[in-house]
Amino acid sequence: MQDAHIADDETLPGDASPAALPRPARTAVRGRRVLAAGLLAVWGPGLIVMLADTDAGCLITAAQSGAQWGYAMVLPQIVLIPILFMAQEIAVRLGVVTGKGHGRLIREHFGLGWGILSAGTLLVSAVGALLTEFAGVAGVGELFGISRWVTVPVCTAFLLGLAFTGSYRRVERIGIAIGLAELAFIPAMILARPSVHGLVRGLGTLPLGQQSYVFLLAANVGAVIMPWMIFYQQSAIVDKGLRQKALAAERRDTATGAVITQVIMIVVIIAFAATIFKAGRHTPLSTVGQLAGALSPYIGPMASKMLIGAAVLGGALVAALVVSLAGSWGVCEVLGWRHSLNERLNRQNAKFYLIYALAHVVGAGIVLASFDLVSLAVDVEVMNALLLPVVLGFLLVLERKALPPEHRMRGLYRLTCTALCVIVIGFGLYMVPVTLGL
Repeated sequence: MQDAHIADDETLPGDASPAALPRPARTAVRGRRVLAAGLLAVWGPGLIVMLADTDAGCLITAAQSGAQWGYAMVLPQIVLIPILFMAQEIAVRLGVVTGKGHGRLIREHFGLGWGILSAGTLLVSAVGALLTEFAGVAGVGELFGISRWVTVPVCTAFLLGLAFTGSYRRVERIGIAIGLAELAFIPAMILARPSVHGLVRGLGTLPLGQQSYVFLLAANVGAVIMPWMIFYQQSAIVDKGLRQKALAAERRDTATGAVITQVIMIVVIIAFAATIFKAGRHTPLSTVGQLAGALSPYIGPMASKMLIGAAVLGGALVAALVVSLAGSWGVCEVLGWRHSLNERLNRQNAKFYLIYALAHVVGAGIVLASFDLVSLAVDVEVMNALLLPVVLGFLLVLERKALPPEHRMRGLYRLTCTALCVIVIGFGLYMVPVTLGL
């Protein structure tokens, strides 16, 4: 990691340059800039992957949770923060200590066959996830009367062009900026005027005896760790060139991302608890238009469209970027192909960029062809649930096999992390027969 260089003639806000300030003030200004540059150089993989975790499907799940069960689904979202952090923190250690992506480690420790299996299922899962993201993009456009034949191709071209810029850091920073649009749900929540008393009471409510509550709880827990998240963060750490001295900072990056993504989920739950649940309405919430229509009577039609449109679009775009990169990186790592966003397209890395482009084109094509997207979304949800035991199993075993003893989990932390991963696997598998109606 290169140190940031601060030039003496850089301009400060208010047209004051460091040279014009007293020496102590000048030193303080430069120190702050070096600190900010240092954080930007290390932070990013954890934040962007967490923002991608709160994609269009998760936002809809959160809205349904708030509309059907009010504030009773807030506490589980808080409990999910350490679960999310612990799983991704293993990927952080694997990336910074070994300097290798997840797919490459699987190939090296389990063989090419297992590597191909993991990469193939990951790629299929990534394309499936892209369907839900492009469907979300199409839904946002239709809120404002724009055809999906305009929004989906434009967003596809944007995502393709972004990856071809030849800079991982540029892709990461633009992705984070887009993903932060999900925070638009905060003013929507404020406009909904939630009840503090109701929120406090909801924190003490956990109706596990109700089947519909358990179903939504399983949907939230089973979706907290997506298979592509582990592949993405570990590969992003390698592509960004982070090594062991960045471990502590990258852990903080991951922890911050875990808190932000769960806060977004909580904000969405509160917004719909304060409106739909409070009014006792049973409004269906499975599309972007239905989300906006449900909140429209409470916060106004235009505010509802703008805020929900911005949040869903931000979540869908950053998730589309992350899942497609995760799939492309994973396949190339297993097959030993050159893969880095820090290189522009050339003969050596053409396969990496081809996989990335094909994932977007296929996903966009299926959405534009107007296949049964509800059925496809169910298939993707089931696939992710079935992949969880494999992905988390590989993660826990690699943590033990690929890391030197001083970087492995031990004692109570290891037992806790393993138990939480098993719980997530259990909830994910629970969703399979319920989702299929068995």
